[in-house]
Amino acid sequence: MAKQRFRDIKQGRVAPLESKQKVRKTKRLRARLGSRLKAAITDSFMLVMPLMYGVFYAVFGGREGFSQHMLLGWIYILIPLIIIQILFMSRSKEGQTPGMRAYNLALVDLKTGTKPETGVIIYRQMLTLFSLVTFGWLTMFFRKDRRTLHELLSGTTLEQLPEKAPELRTQTP
Repeated sequence: MAKQRFRDIKQGRVAPLESKQKVRKTKRLRARLGSRLKAAITDSFMLVMPLMYGVFYAVFGGREGFSQHMLLGWIYILIPLIIIQILFMSRSKEGQTPGMRAYNLALVDLKTGTKPETGVIIYRQMLTLFSLVTFGWLTMFFRKDRRTLHELLSGTTLEQLPEKAPELRTQTP
């Protein structure tokens, strides 16, 4: 009996029975805490440091001038930083800043599962300032999904992209 059913299935006369094993859905990987922090540090050196240098020396004439007008100086640093990050996130294919790209992280809208629209990215970056001032970034240490306050309010998250296979290069003699 079992042999006959096998032959029937093999020859296409009978449909095979459904497997009782659970079908695994492809689960998206949330960005790990270490990757998030490394991406933030990379962005701080690649984006914030040149802005700080420009503000320190071009606007205030040195560190002493910056220390006298520190609040104004940080406004001069943070507003261009947010604009640059919005430009990077909205122009890139997966909503990445240079630090996110270095560690294969992508900004994802939770509703659609794709890159957020530009308005959502702008809203998220404005909330980032709020999160920075109110220590909302600390929520990532206490939540299982590692989302920060600005990600919770904007409906976005950072996800780990799969590693890209190295391209094979053929050498021509």
